[in-house]
Formats: sequence, structure tokens, C-alpha cells
Amino acid sequence: MWELEETPAKYLDKFIEYRLLPDTNFRRQIKDAVHIISTFLKEKCFQGAPHPVRVTKVIKGGSSGKGTSLRGRSDADLVVFLSNLGSFQEQLDKRGEFIREIKRQLEACQRKEIFEVRFEVGSLQWEKPRALSFWLKHPYLPEEVEFDVLPAFDVLGQWTNNGQPNPEVYITLIRECQMLEREGEFSTCFTELQRDFLRQRPTKVKSLIRLVKHWFQKCKKQLGKPLPQQYALELLTVYAWEEGSNETEFSMAQGFQTVLKLVLNYHQLCIYWTKYYDFENRIIGTYLRGQLAKPRPVNLGPADPTGNGGGEDSY
Repeated sequence: MWELEETPAKYLDKFIEYRLLPDTNFRRQIKDAVHIISTFLKEKCFQGAPHPVRVTKVIKGGSSGKGTSLRGRSDADLVVFLSNLGSFQEQLDKRGEFIREIKRQLEACQRKEIFEVRFEVGSLQWEKPRALSFWLKHPYLPEEVEFDVLPAFDVLGQWTNNGQPNPEVYITLIRECQMLEREGEFSTCFTELQRDFLRQRPTKVKSLIRLVKHWFQKCKKQLGKPLPQQYALELLTVYAWEEGSNETEFSMAQGFQTVLKLVLNYHQLCIYWTKYYDFENRIIGTYLRGQLAKPRPVNLGPADPTGNGGGEDSY
């Protein structure tokens, strides 16, 4: 099969099918690995903790959660929501101790030969780490699977995917981010919204996202300099589709070309959505207008208006 740069435009769909789409075995492996770690987090991890800890939910995020993963990338993000984290401030202050407890319990499982784990060197060198990174090896899995586990404040509670969260959620987020000067820091709290925003897109849009991500990985290797966050490119791809055909079926080559043109003209980008938040509330509306008035490019996350994937030197 051709490399991307050798692939004729009319064969891009085939290139994605044979080179980028995860096969059934790969998807099953990720699903099994996620089940193993999710069960551990919900049922075993905090049993011996000094203070009672309740896991309210575990959400699969990242590419595998959104349905945009590439073949051969055996990794998964798991956001573990804890009742003990009652605010964004507490997430910032206490997540390190929960991450260290999760690591201790994983090591205990390893000693009991339940499964094997291999931790990323230096993953806990910071006083307040954001995530615990490790590789899981299990008799049921043909190869290791990489995990990032991120403790988070359950600000959404039992949100259902049929409407906007209560505006108070975003008012609290905006105020705490401004007070702490940590805008974009708490995007993990909105993993469910990020996931559902992309999950509900047509299959072909997700294929286009995979193609853009594959191209991005090739650029990353060649350029070796700061580049946009991968999530920002996913959003850019959705924007290109919405502003273009917005149809279930479209030309893959034309869609890819549209995304590349937007990347080339990044200094003009101003992208945002009003699916989960909007301008109706005075506090949220004032904040959004301030975000949109910032120098281009602006690429606001649809789930977290404090996160600007197009800011500073992102492109």
C-alpha cells in the first residue's frame, strides 16, 4: 500500500481503510484493557485508603473514547471521577495524592500477579502530577497497552447527552480558572462532552480526522518543533466539514484539502461552538466575548471555553 504522499486522491478512502482504521482485534484489545483497569479503579483501588474514597464514574477519553484512534496506537485515557474532589481547586491540590495511591495499588496487584504494569520514567517527578502513565501487560492481552489515568472533579454529575449542562458549571469554571490563573487546566472534567461532541459525527468525518492525524504525526517527526495539539486539529477538521458540505458523504480529498488550507491560514482562525455553553448567561457571555477578541488563531474547545487550542504558538 502507498504512503500518504504517494496516494492518488481517488484512493484516499482505501488508504484510510487499509492503513489507518483499527481492526477488530485491535478494538477488542483496547476494550478488554480498559475493562481491566476500569474494574480495578472502581472496585479495588481505594479499598484500603486511609479515608473513604468513592469513584463516581470512570470515563474513557482520548482518541479511543472519541472513536478516532489510529491503527497500531495501543493507548487509552481514563478519567477517574472522585467524590473526594469537590472543586477545581481541590483537583489541582489533591490529584497528586490520588495518583500516588493508584500507583501503589497497581504495584500491589502486580505483586499478587493479577497483572503486570510498567510505569513511565519520571511520570511522578512533579509535586502535583496531572496523570499516571503506565503500560499494562495481562494474560488476556496480546501486547502491552499504554494508559494515562487522570483523577478529576465530577462537576457534571449525572449529565445526560441531551442538553447543555447547568450554566453554573461554566460560571464556576470561569471564576476558578481566572482566580487560579489556570485557564484550560480542567478540561479533563469535561471529557464526556468532548467525547460525545466527536462521537456523534458521521463515520466519514471520523475517517477524515484519522487522515489529518496521520498527516500530523508525519509532520511532527519531520519538523520536531511545537505544533498544534492533536485535539485542536480534530476540532479544526469538524469545523472544515461543517463549513463545507456538512453531508454524510463527501469527497475525502476535498475535505483533506480544506483542512490543510485552514492550517496554512491559521492566523485567521476563529472557531467556537455553542452546543454546551452560549452567550445567554451574562457572565459566560462576557467571558466568551473576551476569548473571541483575543489575537488569532482562536480555537475554543466546545466543552471547555477556557481552553484555546489555537492560542500562543500552537500553530
